[in-house]
Amino acid sequence: MKKRVIFCDFDGTITVNDNIIAIIKHFNPPGWEQIAQDVLALRKSIRQGVGEMFRMLPTSMKDEVISYGIHNVRIRDGFSELLAYCKENNIEFYVTSGGIDFFVYPVLAPFGIPVEHIYCNGSDFSGERIEITWPNPCDEHCINDCGMCKTTIMRNFPASEYNRLLIGDSVTDFEGAKQADLVFSRSQLTVKCKELGLLHVEFETFHHIVAYLNKERTAVR
Repeated sequence: MKKRVIFCDFDGTITVNDNIIAIIKHFNPPGWEQIAQDVLALRKSIRQGVGEMFRMLPTSMKDEVISYGIHNVRIRDGFSELLAYCKENNIEFYVTSGGIDFFVYPVLAPFGIPVEHIYCNGSDFSGERIEITWPNPCDEHCINDCGMCKTTIMRNFPASEYNRLLIGDSVTDFEGAKQADLVFSRSQLTVKCKELGLLHVEFETFHHIVAYLNKERTAVR
């Protein structure tokens, strides 16, 4: 029997809001809207667009940017319950985030997720402008310049051995959804799953996901 593993997005999934957009919108550097639109429309890669947007912010604003990034977050209902369900049922849980370390790690710290189960982008405040770093780039099988490549991480869990579930909401999840056995989707990801004919279940809170998994487990019995 295949081992089950969950890959869960952060911005707009674990959190109610998209923190990257919220940060940039809050500090409002001129021209950021067009870059964001280009990323959503797939005219620019995620790595390129996110890098460009944060490069608009001077490192002199480091403390304000970090503080806003952490304190602006609201966790989606049911997240603790999903983590408890995974622990009880021996399901591996990974956070695969296009977000950035300075807010992802502090926000997730209270939930006890092992650091090695959290994948996200890095940050460099040593120069004049904020630079985003990319410790989890695409492998030779991905040409999408993801920045934080979810499919590269998923390939460490081959389909022959794992039943792979993806939870997400947006453009950073499109490629991973194509590899998953089942997608729990919101927002743009739901639209994409319908367009591609991918097996997906829409959700609004993590309670919906736990209820689905419980129902599925009961049916198998």
